[in-house]
Amino acid sequence: MSGPEGVELTGPLHERYDEILTPEALGFLAALQREAGTRRDELLSRRAERQEEITRGGTLDFLPDTAGVRHDDSWRVAAPAPGLEDRRVEITGPTDRKMTINALNSGAKVWLADFEDANTPLWENMVGGQLNLRDALDRTIDFETGGKSYRLKPDEELATIVVRPRGWHLDEKHVLVDGTRMSGSLFDFGLYFFHCARRQLAKGKGPYFYLPKMESHLEARLWNDVFNLAQDLLEIPRGTIRATVLIETIPAAFEMEEILYELRDHSAGLNAGRWDYLFSVIKKFRARGRQFLLPERNAITMTAPFMRAYTELLVRTCHKRGAHAIGGMAAFIPSRRDEQVNKAAFEKVRTDKTRESGDGFDGSWVAHPDLVPICREIFDGVLGDRPNQIERLREDVSVSASDLLAVDKTPGEITEAGLRGNISVGLQYIATWLGGNGAVAIFNLMEDAATAEISRSQIWQWLHNDVHLAEGQKVTTELVERIIEEELGRIRASYGDAFDEKRFAEAVSLFKEVALADDYADFLTLPAYERMP
Repeated sequence: MSGPEGVELTGPLHERYDEILTPEALGFLAALQREAGTRRDELLSRRAERQEEITRGGTLDFLPDTAGVRHDDSWRVAAPAPGLEDRRVEITGPTDRKMTINALNSGAKVWLADFEDANTPLWENMVGGQLNLRDALDRTIDFETGGKSYRLKPDEELATIVVRPRGWHLDEKHVLVDGTRMSGSLFDFGLYFFHCARRQLAKGKGPYFYLPKMESHLEARLWNDVFNLAQDLLEIPRGTIRATVLIETIPAAFEMEEILYELRDHSAGLNAGRWDYLFSVIKKFRARGRQFLLPERNAITMTAPFMRAYTELLVRTCHKRGAHAIGGMAAFIPSRRDEQVNKAAFEKVRTDKTRESGDGFDGSWVAHPDLVPICREIFDGVLGDRPNQIERLREDVSVSASDLLAVDKTPGEITEAGLRGNISVGLQYIATWLGGNGAVAIFNLMEDAATAEISRSQIWQWLHNDVHLAEGQKVTTELVERIIEEELGRIRASYGDAFDEKRFAEAVSLFKEVALADDYADFLTLPAYERMP
């Protein structure tokens, strides 16, 4: 289908898609792409250059050229926008119809409506999710399944919607602008802003966003320019948009203040995206030997010195500039069968949220509605009637570059069980992702793309750094391939009739490609997307 001049849709047009993919909306997307597309490509090339510098032995440090921004104590970000003053509990999840209703009804203050890591970029998900958000704002959304009906509570009880578009590195292959795929970031942002900005303003809130995967303040500057252009095109005042940036790459950890500065009129703070942060640490220093070798995924806790440095610096930076600091994900999915599992997991969630609230975070994430009361209780105990604790400046915190890079001080082992866990989680997640679902409950945890990225990246790093397991055997391609077959057999047995032979064959092929190949794939979602219709 052809849209406005220079715009071509290659995805199918299902029922009601014409309500979202209007000529006016497509023209708006094209304007964003034409203005920002070239700079986006340049910034992605700069990422690759920076990676090459690190691989050759370079390091990361606070930028000398932007020291003036960090040392200027006079600037602050914009005051919290309506609906974002109190963010003590935020729930995350994809934008399917059931999740949209459950998240808005969950009792959380904010819903991160996710077009990124908890989603798969299946065309039907990307357009259908936009319809669901618009229907939710119009209060025309409902859902029926298994004899159960899902409806929205009154507006005043609903969570504030904050949309997470895809990262700068991802395309939307079903929309071509002047013959080239458009940015997935701009597609997701642009459609929501075009259709829902005024709807949100009419409700006394606004168009709010979470920005993922950034690696530099220059990428934040591009987002800020996109925001200004979008607001100007729709004649909405500049500063109406608010965005929270996920600090989920290690280069971004060295540019937190600069990122806030670039977005200061549109900023809603920073978030500690800790699972992707671990993925980024592995990815950036994957070929640098044991100095940057982490233990297996489940052994890494937030008390590891380099993670403490990262989170404390984030709180210090945000509160210094009048911004919210939002904590990380509690990914536990309660069991309906095993109360002992729940008891142990709930205690871990309490410990995690107690640490975050005590460190000064203004709120935190959960993946399941059953965790909302626990998180709220912990933050209520610290905040009381206050909406946040931005006034707590954490001037006691002092973090150096070496503190952020102290990966080798992380306690823990690399065991056969850890290797098997990475393989099992990776295979199950990829198989489900290829089927169109990006938020997958595995072993009572809500896994998204970040945990799959950690799993395959650790295996790649272990293979290329002569790692031996705690039991003695060396991690080799042959060992990994043998365990893949063994774990696949276990998965087949546990799934029973639900096991999809074709889908898991695709998952095994992709997993081997991103974990065992000599050349490291920056994101497993890139080759995975090409396997998707």
